[in-house]
Order: sequence, then C-alpha cells, then structure tokens
Amino acid sequence: MAEVPVGKAKPDLQIFDTEEYLSVSLANYTAELSEKFTKERGAFTVVLSVVLSSNLSGQMKLVESPYVDSIAWVKWHVFWVDERVVPKVHVDSNYKLAYDVFLSKQLVKTKVVDLLPASGFPKFDLMLLGMGPDGHVASLFPGHPLVNENQRWVTFMKDSPKPPPERITFTFPVINSAAKIAMVVVGAGKSDIVRRAVRSDTGSDVLLVQMVSPADGATTWFLDKEAASKL
Repeated sequence: MAEVPVGKAKPDLQIFDTEEYLSVSLANYTAELSEKFTKERGAFTVVLSVVLSSNLSGQMKLVESPYVDSIAWVKWHVFWVDERVVPKVHVDSNYKLAYDVFLSKQLVKTKVVDLLPASGFPKFDLMLLGMGPDGHVASLFPGHPLVNENQRWVTFMKDSPKPPPERITFTFPVINSAAKIAMVVVGAGKSDIVRRAVRSDTGSDVLLVQMVSPADGATTWFLDKEAASKL
C-alpha cells in the first residue's frame, strides 16, 4: 500500500446537526473558494467524486443555496475524480448524477488547470470527495494495486470490488496535489470508519482515506452529527 503522507496536517472537522445545515455550509465553503480562485486565477477548478455525487441530492444543493448568486458559474471548470464506465444517461453515471442535481446551470467545458512545477501533477482548486464504508476514496479500493500508482494522472480498472466493475479514477498523487479537499460524510452507518479515519494513531491498519493530504493544508471534513457520533 502507498505510504501515508509524512507530516500530514490534522483534519479540520466541521460537524452539523442536520444534512441540510451541512449542505448550506458546504455550498458556502465552495462559493468562498470559487470567489478566491477566480480572483487569483480567473477560473475555478472543482472535482467531484462518485461517492459524493451519489448523494448530492441530500448533501450539496448549490443551485438551491442562498449563496448561488455570488458564484461566477462561467468561470467554473468541473472534473470527476472517478467515473463508472457506463453511458452518460445511465442511472449509475457519475456525470448524470452530478449534472441532474448540480451542474444544470454550469455550462463551461474548457479545462484550465495549473501544474505543480516540482511534480508535474495537476493542481485542482477544490476536490469534493466522499468516503466509502471501507474507507476508500475515488475508485481506489483497499488492497487493489492501483492504490500504488504514482506516475499516471488517471488510471482504470476492470475488476472493481464494487459494481460496476469497470471504472476510471484519478490517482493518489493527483488527489493530493489539489489545493483544497473537502471530505463529505453523513449517516450513522459510517460513524465507526469516521472515528478510525480521523484519529491520529493510524498504526499498521491504514485506511485509504487517511492517505488523502491536500497541497495547501488539512482536509476539511463535513460531517453530520450521526457520522461524527463516535468521535
């Protein structure tokens, strides 16, 4: 398994009473970063994941947020950290899930991404990630050899342990090159894995989510009170 980043900052935990409060706070967080990066760079690059997109309807409703009017939508460039290899109109399509709930007002298709001089990996402004019940992120799963990929930006698999078996995904070097990473987790069913993920003593049993380390500081965790109930 790939190594946990050395000197990793402690996670920034944001805990909310309800998913609705979490949604509004996450929307505000994203809108503030959008304003910051569009002023600095003239564009905002944001990445969505399958796990997060699958729950967008209950977790992030930017198009219904009171902050929507402050977002410079035409300067957004949206990417996917991973994707199920199915048609775009398929019910399992990450693109369809995100577009139906979140991207219907976002029309930009041009890709504008900075590269880190030292590594050559792309530096996205914000990655919005979810965490699987086994602590996996993107389409990188425990015990799978793709976890150790450190050269390519994007890789693929035909043997995903979760259906559908065919997926494409960003690699860990690309994920960890992002300026900001928001990890969004809700529900009591993930409270045990959340507790393990944010504790400081990883020991030998390292979760994949513990390998996430954004370029500009700590991962910001957005949790509802059920997910955070065992912290």
